[in-house]
Amino acid sequence: MKTAFHAAFLVSLCLPGILLAQSRPSASLLVLSKQDHTLAIVDASSLEIIAKVPVGNDPHEVIASADGTTAYVSNYGFGAYNTLAVIDLVAHAGLPFIDLGPLRGPHGLTFVGGKTWFTAEAAKAIARYDPTTHKVDWILGTGQNRTHMIYVSDDGQLIITTNVSSGTVSIIEQMPIRLPGAPPPPGRPAPAGGPESPGPRTDWNETTVRVGNGSEGFDVSPDRKEIWVANAQDGTISIIDLPGEKVIQTLASNVRGANRLKFTPDGKRVLVSTLGGPDLVILDAGTRKEIKRVPIGHGAAGIVMQPDSSRAFVACTPDDYVAVIDLHSLEVVGHIQAGGQPDGLAWAFHQ
Repeated sequence: MKTAFHAAFLVSLCLPGILLAQSRPSASLLVLSKQDHTLAIVDASSLEIIAKVPVGNDPHEVIASADGTTAYVSNYGFGAYNTLAVIDLVAHAGLPFIDLGPLRGPHGLTFVGGKTWFTAEAAKAIARYDPTTHKVDWILGTGQNRTHMIYVSDDGQLIITTNVSSGTVSIIEQMPIRLPGAPPPPGRPAPAGGPESPGPRTDWNETTVRVGNGSEGFDVSPDRKEIWVANAQDGTISIIDLPGEKVIQTLASNVRGANRLKFTPDGKRVLVSTLGGPDLVILDAGTRKEIKRVPIGHGAAGIVMQPDSSRAFVACTPDDYVAVIDLHSLEVVGHIQAGGQPDGLAWAFHQ
């Protein structure tokens, strides 16, 4: 009898954890609401909202850690705010905010190498936060106005940003450098009495590429050969040859007010949202031609793709919903009511 009681007691202790594991989806869609100041956690399979968590003032972009346990949200405010909100995606609860000090106007986010990389628009800089040490461990100034969105390669050696008011793209690469007094290249004699180098050193080399006015939304092609940039003021799309670091084509795509631009994971199509029009613009990445304009509402911002290229999710900010796009039929197949004025979207993949 005693043994049975102990067994039942142990089961009662374990049951909540078992139920949580069973109910937790393998992937969640994260949706920011600028109006409600919340992050909605959406089951990627059922598209049902699991939870909503407060995230602070003027949330604009969101990114999840690689293990899907933590989300980071930029509190932007055009430079009025200087924090990142942190959300526990397992407990569905907010954690202490990250105070960024003088790095005001955080906006674009990505998570690479176990760290959160972000733009600080009002500081004209990009920076990196280490969740292990709870510190910003790296900062680099861009010298450009409104450094807004960010891409970081998986190896952390390449950073790309769009600079809205400058109408430029910054391509920043980590390069080896030889310090004064360092050992000469092989085959050359060392100078007499020169100090020895402490070891290999690197620095960041920045190339600034002029694109169009209002350069904001951008993406890097899956093969890492091109950068496509949507120029909101001009209504054009600039295509940059990434190895050559120069514009090779400008498309008159009529995308005024363009907010975000994303490749499908297979690299075949490019989607452009615009806050200035009712349609999602879809282009063929190979031919550079427009395929279709999909009516989705009165304007749109954030875009994320399902990894298998079957669906896209588009935040229709003026309409207070996220549109679900079937990428085979190129039609709207559903809406997610995740909060007022949705904007930033991201995936959280749970391990």
